[in-house]
Amino acid sequence: MTRRSFGTFCGAAALIAALGVPANAEEFRWASTTDPQTMDPHATSSAPVLGFLNNVYEGLVRRNKDMAIEPALAESWEPLGADGWRFNLRQGVTFHDGAPFTAEDVLFSYERASSEDSDVRSWFAPVTEVQVVDDFTVDFLTSGPNPLFPDSIANFMIMDKDWSEANDSARPSREQENHATRNTNGTGAFKVDVRDPGVRTELVPHGDWWDEAEHNITRAIFTPISNQATGIAALLSGEIDFIEPIPLQDVPRLSQTPGFTVHPGVEARVIMLGFGLDRDALQYSDETSDANPFLDPRVRQAIYQAVDVDALISRIMRGNAEPASQLVSPAMRGYTEALGERLPFDEDAARALLADAGYPDGFSFGLMCPNDRYINDEAICRAVASMLAKVGIDAKLNAMPVRAYWPELRADNFDMYLLGWSPGTFDAEHPIRFLVATPNEEKKLGSWNFAGYSNERIDELLPMIQTELDDAKRQAMIDEVHQIIFDDVAYVPLYIQPLVWGSKDNIDLTQRTDNFFILRWVTVN
Repeated sequence: MTRRSFGTFCGAAALIAALGVPANAEEFRWASTTDPQTMDPHATSSAPVLGFLNNVYEGLVRRNKDMAIEPALAESWEPLGADGWRFNLRQGVTFHDGAPFTAEDVLFSYERASSEDSDVRSWFAPVTEVQVVDDFTVDFLTSGPNPLFPDSIANFMIMDKDWSEANDSARPSREQENHATRNTNGTGAFKVDVRDPGVRTELVPHGDWWDEAEHNITRAIFTPISNQATGIAALLSGEIDFIEPIPLQDVPRLSQTPGFTVHPGVEARVIMLGFGLDRDALQYSDETSDANPFLDPRVRQAIYQAVDVDALISRIMRGNAEPASQLVSPAMRGYTEALGERLPFDEDAARALLADAGYPDGFSFGLMCPNDRYINDEAICRAVASMLAKVGIDAKLNAMPVRAYWPELRADNFDMYLLGWSPGTFDAEHPIRFLVATPNEEKKLGSWNFAGYSNERIDELLPMIQTELDDAKRQAMIDEVHQIIFDDVAYVPLYIQPLVWGSKDNIDLTQRTDNFFILRWVTVN
């Protein structure tokens, strides 16, 4: 080794040591079909955003490899009787810019995340007040006992108050960009070094991270690749080290290709169809412009029974999914065993229901669908449209990238839509609060209830479910809610989405059922 190369080696070794990663550190390149649409942890409650930003920002608590809650920016927490929770904060933590983390940042982040501008405000529906006890103690006061609260805020990420205010980002922006849309300043294991939306995002380790690094990454480069064939080609050619998801049709080939590994699993996400139930007329029908057939539960049931979910799973998902009968999978707390079976696929029953509802010749409507959010999402929507055509219903499909999809849904530009939901608490209360509760900004409820579905009994039961400590009584109330949803056909649950990741076989990683890809658990061998 020459004197110059030895000096270069020592300099690199010093840099690696300063970053707090092992000496055998490596660059890591990965891809997914969806680019996170924002770097703001409070602007969008979607898995691509929250999953990515879990590498950059941190919460009071976090989920470990087995999805259990563990300490993060809070070292411990305890209930305040029936009045809420006290969080004891970790001392000595710094943000990426070197600023110290204190209780004021927690209070600021709560006020920001619970504001009307936030997409995650429903997380704080039970919270009545947040009090700073001292620099490292914070109380979250709730309207009643709330045993699930620590679980419910696992993705509540803390921002630096001074940084946010200095950069005119004191509130999140869902529609327009602000500084926090493209820039970050978290406390997490990685910090954003380069952000080029839709092209690439580069992260480097946070050298002053409070926890011990398990990874050996010096730079992580993320590239969104919407075309699945292009993505698998990039993996096979060595351009990237990891991709999710891999095309289902390529699973056998990749499994048999030396040097690569397929990581299969089952996600917590249920894929479903939703209806526009808060308007008197369809928006995209050719002939039914003065009525909304979906307001009739018989029509919604006809849609349900006209869709052959087994065929969707076998043909489109290539057997890599399981039928769903409710808004949560059997693995979730609060699943209702008595409703474990879907209504049968029955085209004749669907036609009879349509005729009984006054639509013997069917009708046309607009079906909104993303084309880069869920596995084979556009193909699923095309197949659903084809199945509905067989009973006389003409679904006019409009598929688009997810970056444009969420704004369209929030603007009510749909008659029916495709949605996937993974409960952040792994509890049935979560989709009830977000998808089924009557939308109410003041109460921070129903923020993803694009359908506008409303049921007084469900609204009555929800706060009781949130505060009930007796498991049997709580489950009975959840069962009642699930029965109402089932009888009303508020949604049409289709299937539980699979996890299908692919990597080079020199990559060690952890796959969680929330489909979050956590860089701090990645090792390049």
